[in-house]
Amino acid sequence: MMYYGNFGGMHLIWWFIWMIMLFWIFATPYDIPGQRKRKDTPLNILQKRFATGEITIEEYHEKKKILEKDLAT
Repeated sequence: MMYYGNFGGMHLIWWFIWMIMLFWIFATPYDIPGQRKRKDTPLNILQKRFATGEITIEEYHEKKKILEKDLAT
């Protein structure tokens, strides 16, 4: 009968490698190709357009009122 030790048949180094891989998969903050991203809400898109100067402040407030009215219904 073979003796596998206290690590369930895996050496300590393999446990370390598995922990690094799991951390990399679940905790990395980087954008990974194919990863699902939250879609921007219409209000976020409007704020970005205002921030980049595509629309004026009057247009921003007008469109914001329309979007907030749509969200309330």
